[in-house]
Amino acid sequence: MKFSVIFCTYNREKYIYNALKSIAEQDFPCQDYEIVLINNNSTDNTECICNRFRKDHPQVEFRYFTETDQGLSHARNKGVKESKGDILVFVDDDATVFEFYLSFIKSFFEAHPEANACGGPIVPVYEAEKPKWLSHYTEQLVGGALYEGEKVKPFRNGKYPGGGNSAFRKGVFEKYGLFNVELGRKGAGLIGAEEKDLYDRLARAKEQFYYLPQMGIYHYIPEKKLTEAHFRELTCSIGKSERIRTKGVSQKAYRNRILSECKKWAAAIVLFFGYTLALSPCKGWKLLQFRWYVGKGLLGK
Repeated sequence: MKFSVIFCTYNREKYIYNALKSIAEQDFPCQDYEIVLINNNSTDNTECICNRFRKDHPQVEFRYFTETDQGLSHARNKGVKESKGDILVFVDDDATVFEFYLSFIKSFFEAHPEANACGGPIVPVYEAEKPKWLSHYTEQLVGGALYEGEKVKPFRNGKYPGGGNSAFRKGVFEKYGLFNVELGRKGAGLIGAEEKDLYDRLARAKEQFYYLPQMGIYHYIPEKKLTEAHFRELTCSIGKSERIRTKGVSQKAYRNRILSECKKWAAAIVLFFGYTLALSPCKGWKLLQFRWYVGKGLLGK
C-alpha cells in the first residue's frame, strides 16, 4: 500500500514549508509514500521554498507540478492524475499534521477494507486573539474546526470530512469522478463546496466514509480571516457555492437546500436568544449575520 500525500497550494509561502516538513518528519517508511505538490500559479516564493524542501529532505520522493488552470479543484484533479499511490491523502497547504498521521491512516484502511474514504479532526491555531463573537458554530466556518470524539466511526447526518484533511482510495475517483471545477477556491475567491459535492456523490451511492480521531491537522488562521470583510465574503460564498452545487444536482435539490436554510434560520434564532441570555449577544448576532449572508448567496442576491 503506497500513499500519495497531495498539497495544492496558492501563495502560501508562509506555511508551505512547515506543512511539507510535518509529513517528511513522520515516523513512516519513506518508500511507502510520495509527496505530490501542485502549484496553482503562485506569484510568491512558493517554488523556491519547495526547492529548499527538496534539498533539505532528499530521502522523500517529492514530485512538483504546476497547474495553470486557476482553481483548487483543478489543482486537486491534477494531484489525483499525477499520483502513483493507492491511497490519496489531501492536506491543506496552511496546516501541519498530527504525529503518526500516516501510520494511523494506513492501519485504518488495512482494518477497514470496505471503507473508501476517511478524515479526522481539524484544530484551528489562531495567529491573533480570537474575537469575542467566535462561537462553536462560527469556528467551524472560519477555522474549519472539526471534532467528533475519540472513536473511529462513520460520518452521519450529512457530516463529512474537511477537504483539507481527507484520504481516499484512488478507485473513488475512477468510479465517482473528480472534483467539480465549477466549485472550489479560485485565486483569492472563496467559492467552496467541492469536497461536499464529492462526498455527496459517495453518500448517494451508499459509500461509507469514516471519522478517524488520530488523523488530525493543525490549521493556522491568520488575523485577516477574523475580519468582518472576510466573514461577509466567506458566508456569501458559502451560499453561492451551495446554489451552484445543488443546481448541478437538480432543481429539486436546490429547492430542498432552500428549505434546509429556512430550518437553519429557525435554529439560529433560538441560538441567538440562548447566547443573549448567557450574556454573549455578539455570538448570537454573528450567527444571524451568518445565515443572512448565506441566504443572499443561495438566492443569487
